[in-house]
Amino acid sequence: MRKTIINSLAAVALSVTMVSCGDSWLETDLPNGVDTETALNNVDNIGYALNGTYYQLMRYYFAGNYASTIGDLASDLVYWSRSNGHQTELYQFTYTDTDNSIYYIWDYGYKVVDAAARVIQATEALLPEVSGDDAEYLKLYEAEARCLRAYANLVMVNIYCHQAKVAGQDFTSMPGLVLVEEPIEAYADVERASIGQTYSFIIGDLQKAVSLFSQVGDRGDLNYFGQASAYGLLARANVYMENWGEAASAAKNALSISGIDELAYTPAAYKALYNNASSNWESMFALAIDNLTNWSANSCGTLFTTYGYSSSPYLQSLYGNDDCRLSIIYFTGAGYNNDFSGGKFGYYGGSNPALATNYLVNAPEMYLIEAEAYANQSQIAQAQEALLVVAMRNPEITSTDDLPATKDGILSFLRDERARELFQEGLRLWDLRRWGGTVNLYATGAPDINWVINNADITNQVFPIPADEINAGFGVAQNEGWSSNRPR
Repeated sequence: MRKTIINSLAAVALSVTMVSCGDSWLETDLPNGVDTETALNNVDNIGYALNGTYYQLMRYYFAGNYASTIGDLASDLVYWSRSNGHQTELYQFTYTDTDNSIYYIWDYGYKVVDAAARVIQATEALLPEVSGDDAEYLKLYEAEARCLRAYANLVMVNIYCHQAKVAGQDFTSMPGLVLVEEPIEAYADVERASIGQTYSFIIGDLQKAVSLFSQVGDRGDLNYFGQASAYGLLARANVYMENWGEAASAAKNALSISGIDELAYTPAAYKALYNNASSNWESMFALAIDNLTNWSANSCGTLFTTYGYSSSPYLQSLYGNDDCRLSIIYFTGAGYNNDFSGGKFGYYGGSNPALATNYLVNAPEMYLIEAEAYANQSQIAQAQEALLVVAMRNPEITSTDDLPATKDGILSFLRDERARELFQEGLRLWDLRRWGGTVNLYATGAPDINWVINNADITNQVFPIPADEINAGFGVAQNEGWSSNRPR
């Protein structure tokens, strides 16, 4: 019987090794592990535990695949050639409360949340007893742990909960997540907070992280959270809450701190962003997936090549003929079979897409957040300026004169621009739900633009809490109507 997720205790690793396709989903005692329940009593062990938390985040069960792909697979941007059954229940909207990917995202999301909470608790307990470098390390570790917890919660609140806001309509009183401020004892009864409380918790973690980073700095390493990526997550959370002023401010801070003030605009430069595990200089945070630690058959690179997923004909129709992003959107054979380039998971500096990493917080999204926030505040010139930075990937767009000049026009253009730019970053379904209206889903009949599901209202679409969690009986309530609200 599977462990109850909320009430299972995690262990985190001092060191990690590559995990094969047959990795056990019950394995939490990793090689050379430190038990977070008893051993977080010194600075070094807290650092080791934090590294283990990053590893849990990186697993293909969570950010390394399932949690990062669900938002695109269940959208209008992806096409599947039906070569096999990997995650097709998401693409076809036939998912159930017993599906593996839905279970694993919840399971490993809460592994990250639990481990991060233990690191935060340990740093705060030890901090009064140390000084100097040790105190700075503890503040750094706490900042990163708060980012890890916020990231996991932000992913899960989108997957398992209603959108907080839909075109101005407020749904924040609906059920959100089980919030883990402190580690939850095994077998304790729990309950879901509201969506509004969940977002307040996420934003509070990120604000605290930003404050701590401002005191001690960050590692300046793409594979660790830092001040820029913390602001990036803060911008994303505030966009979902329609806190337009806060979203624009956080996005601007993320860009300023990162120093990313321009993007790649030629096909060669754009394709080179995805050459290896650290080649994307437009990114603020990426997973540490590389030739030594990767998910092989369970990687995103394999999903978007061997397993037959690709860009949909609809998405391809949105690009201008000379858009530099088309440099990674192509087929190496007859097309729409198993020969997609891999897109952002193509690993163009080598030959194995399984080695490609996930870039999770990136500068282009920050410019698009700025544009959306400014437009919604009727600050048209500022919205155009931010939007232009990304839109110039299409060489036909060279100035703000080539962009819409009204609020509605900018927002319409921006919705397509987010599709063009953020494909394979896992954000599309949440965009479609929060914007409201109807959408077409489950692409078929490529290269023609055809759909199995037409004009679907997905405002109330939400994924179920895993049945194992509900059946365990510790208080987690199921999403009412999740099955009847699946698009059909």
